[in-house]
Amino acid sequence: MKSVYRSALVGALSFFLPIILFAQTDTSAVPDANPARPTVSTPATLTPAGYLQFENGGLFAAKSPEFSRRLGIEQVTKLSVDSRAQFLALFEPFTHSTGAAVSGDRPGEVFAGMQAVILSGKDERPTISAQYLRRLYASPAPELDLGTFVQSATILLSDDLGGFHFDMNGLVMEQQDDTTKVRQAQFAQTLSISHPVGRFTVSGEVWHFGQPLTHGYAVGNLWAASYPVRKNLVVDAGFDHGFTGSSTRWEGFAGFTYLLPHRLWRQRNGLY
Repeated sequence: MKSVYRSALVGALSFFLPIILFAQTDTSAVPDANPARPTVSTPATLTPAGYLQFENGGLFAAKSPEFSRRLGIEQVTKLSVDSRAQFLALFEPFTHSTGAAVSGDRPGEVFAGMQAVILSGKDERPTISAQYLRRLYASPAPELDLGTFVQSATILLSDDLGGFHFDMNGLVMEQQDDTTKVRQAQFAQTLSISHPVGRFTVSGEVWHFGQPLTHGYAVGNLWAASYPVRKNLVVDAGFDHGFTGSSTRWEGFAGFTYLLPHRLWRQRNGLY
């Protein structure tokens, strides 16, 4: 029980600490946040160099082959060291599931990695990046239909065309069967399209993930809206619907992206 309480406390702190810091700071000179949530797709563009960005949220999922209901608190921390390189860490400090082989309260998995810009976007030229993630902690908590992976490599493309913003990802991941220790490649594709509606941004997305360990595949459709409370604080909410029998049928989520309004080091001669 102590580990459960610690996980819940870490989740609460990761969720509310940025809000406390936000209330105490003047953000007039801070650059815009660059949210990757709430879509499955990740943008190829990076966060502002020298600033920490926090992406926090909660996700409730229902009707999956692995569980009947699942609640998770998610936290992603990003730091760009310059205009072309970014480090990131992904946590799920608290999960609760029912109707699963391992039900109850558990900490989720932990990943770390980096993203690098291959081609910087300009005018009609898209931004193209590559990302690598490695799992640092494997959780016994049941996973969503996307599964879990030991490591992953992603090619990311982002562009603006005709008033719409496009984020496209192609992923290859290494999955492992915990019983047999057999490892197989998992492939996935995502496409997110967003458009401003007043001060809101509305996003629609389609995604496909192979499921090599069960010889199936998951396909889903996501809809979300985000709103910039300030340029460094963006709140979001939405839902996702899975179409195949091995997909999680319904997911609802809400959260926020917060860019800490303090540069971690000084800018000198145009370099970070």
